[in-house]
Amino acid sequence: MKKPDINALVLQFLQHKLTLALAESCTCGLVAAQMAPATGVSEVLLGSVVTYHIEAKQKLLGVKKETLVTYSAESQQTTNEMALGLHRALPNADVCVAVTGLCGPGASETPDKPVGTMFFTILVEGHAYEYREQFEGNADKLREQAANFIYDKLADLLARRQAMAGASQPSKKHLADQAAVRSN
Repeated sequence: MKKPDINALVLQFLQHKLTLALAESCTCGLVAAQMAPATGVSEVLLGSVVTYHIEAKQKLLGVKKETLVTYSAESQQTTNEMALGLHRALPNADVCVAVTGLCGPGASETPDKPVGTMFFTILVEGHAYEYREQFEGNADKLREQAANFIYDKLADLLARRQAMAGASQPSKKHLADQAAVRSN
């Protein structure tokens, strides 16, 4: 994975006039910490909550005990509830990102969910984007890859949003062509 350009990402948020909130579990605040030096981040990043332990997930983000028991703390269902809880706590956040996963042995590790399995939920304008990824390396490398994945997905989503906005607005040439047709 290439090193993300976090300054460019923050600039994209500024251009779109969007704010961001983060709910980080396995990344332990790395995403927010890496964004901190970017120019303009204070206008973009509303906050980040590190909910490493299940008690923090429950009390700070409203993740249901049943979800944690049924699916585990490292699951897409938990990540979804983290993102929704974050949005409830910070309703002015235009984009809410949640991440959880396995950076070491134990926890909910299984053959189907080995160490390196990460779950992400990105809420943007009422749409939830869910991702499950498998990374390799030690715990620090796993956290770094998860953070980079988040930056890449945010940049992709904002680029798509820009493209859709451009597609919905007629170009100057198109407007000139329509005017020419009407005048004939």
